[in-house]
Amino acid sequence: MSHIYMTTQELAEKIRYDPRTIRNQLKDSVLLEGIHYIRPFGGRKILYLWDKIEKDMCKDIAESMVGVALQ
Repeated sequence: MSHIYMTTQELAEKIRYDPRTIRNQLKDSVLLEGIHYIRPFGGRKILYLWDKIEKDMCKDIAESMVGVALQ
């Protein structure tokens, strides 16, 4: 399986968030290591997995739409 790897800056541009918000609020609460991002070669650099993030973003949207339809 091939992934699209993104830096924090690239992800921020893609989802229109400030990079600090991603680092300080989303990372390790919404975006989880091993699922949404990796640290290649055990280093400090973080690479985000776009396909996993996009899948979870769309899943959350679909679940909220189902909840609205059931009301």
